[in-house]
Amino acid sequence: MASDLPKYYFRVRENGAFVFRLDTENRQRRIEMDQIAVLNMRNGEIKPHGDRTLSEADIAAIKDWMRERGRILSHRDIDDIHRAVDYLNLTAHWVQSKATDAQLDAVTDNLLLAMHDLRSALVRRKSDQLTKG
Repeated sequence: MASDLPKYYFRVRENGAFVFRLDTENRQRRIEMDQIAVLNMRNGEIKPHGDRTLSEADIAAIKDWMRERGRILSHRDIDDIHRAVDYLNLTAHWVQSKATDAQLDAVTDNLLLAMHDLRSALVRRKSDQLTKG
């Protein structure tokens, strides 16, 4: 198992990750995780942890991970939007076929406000696109 492990482990956090170097070459054959850096996906910043100096291999591995993570997050964003469309359709069906008056009273105002906000944002963006060209 130890030989199958990657050289680095990235503990994902809200807007980046903590980067650990993995070491299994010790007497006890335990997996040692040594934090070497903190990275920020929003601004691309890579900060060495403590007084560490990152090697070119460390930085290359971190940048590769950041590129792949960016692709994953972009894919998730659009997938979430497609799911939101599905939820809107399911919600419309629920309203038409299953919702009780009490359930509708509990959610109608919030749904209408959220849909109005979404519609306004979509119309604004579509208008901007059309006026730009």
